[in-house]
Amino acid sequence: MMNSMGMHMQQSGVVPGGPGGSVGIAGPVGVSPVMMQSPQMQQQQAAQQQQQQAQSQQQAQQTEKVDNISKVKGLVGPLRDALSTTIKTAAQLLQQNNLNDAGTKGTDLGASTPRFDKHLEEFYSICDQIELNLKTAKLCMQQGASSQQYLPIPVAPTQPNPAETNALSYSQYLDVVKIQIGYAKDIHDTLICAAANISPAE
Repeated sequence: MMNSMGMHMQQSGVVPGGPGGSVGIAGPVGVSPVMMQSPQMQQQQAAQQQQQQAQSQQQAQQTEKVDNISKVKGLVGPLRDALSTTIKTAAQLLQQNNLNDAGTKGTDLGASTPRFDKHLEEFYSICDQIELNLKTAKLCMQQGASSQQYLPIPVAPTQPNPAETNALSYSQYLDVVKIQIGYAKDIHDTLICAAANISPAE
């Protein structure tokens, strides 16, 4: 009896399941366009990611190229233009002053003449930028030479196994620097104590 009831329940579940099955079949048919669109969306996302990676690589290349020497090279052109503009402005001002001294009013020329002090200030500002970049580059070269002299072992902050390449990791490099700073401080304190002990004896 129970088996017959179970069979009837299963049959009743199958019979109404026909429309439900059709709905269930219609469901995947309705989802299939989404499944067809998902590769397109994935392609668009992949294209966007590639564009973002290309932009990030370009930015990284630009940041890598912008060092002190590159900045100085980039400022040479504006320096030349600023010098040329300053000289032209000075020539125009001299011509205007000559006309004024001769008694001829050069009001139109004076109205069109740019300010000499502004262009001269711009020229000096570019000179100051070049000087600062050159000083920074010189200090970097001095620090690099000192680093090679007092720490000949290269530092490899990005390598996973620096021991295999005979290089120091960045944490080891920091420890070496701390030890050197402590050693220099000890020498300084020793010299100060020695000087303090010698001065009363005099």
